[in-house]
Amino acid sequence: MTALAASAGMLAVAHGFQTFGELAPCALCLRQREVYWTAAAVALAGMILTRLRGGERWKAGFNLVLALVFLVGAGIAAYHAGAEWKLWPGPSTCASGGGVVTAEALSGLLAGATVRAPACDEAPWVFLGLSMAGWNALISMGLAILSLWAAAHERSKR
Repeated sequence: MTALAASAGMLAVAHGFQTFGELAPCALCLRQREVYWTAAAVALAGMILTRLRGGERWKAGFNLVLALVFLVGAGIAAYHAGAEWKLWPGPSTCASGGGVVTAEALSGLLAGATVRAPACDEAPWVFLGLSMAGWNALISMGLAILSLWAAAHERSKR
């Protein structure tokens, strides 16, 4: 339940920044969202399957899978944060450029202008010295640790 709620919350925050903060997601931002969609699906499947007869034995396994998913998410987020800090290059699909979508930009697009996607190597929002990707790396790592703890707890109950 915690993984599902955390994933839904993180997706809601990301969509809030996009919708209300007008921060268009780059390719790595979208990849980080995919991790939460995957975690939500695994958590939901686990919640359903472990309630079936004999399903209790699968709780530790689902928690281990969630830990792996969140570790992958932490890795993607750390890679993204490193690209923002110019510690290493981001993917070639994330070249610098982009910005807020405006009516003028949309008019230009309709007139045949090219559109540049948001850059993965620029942090559009920073709080306490960490970008959204940096915060996501910490949160994903925390969720991975919680999932590992839950798996160990389930195994110790046997």
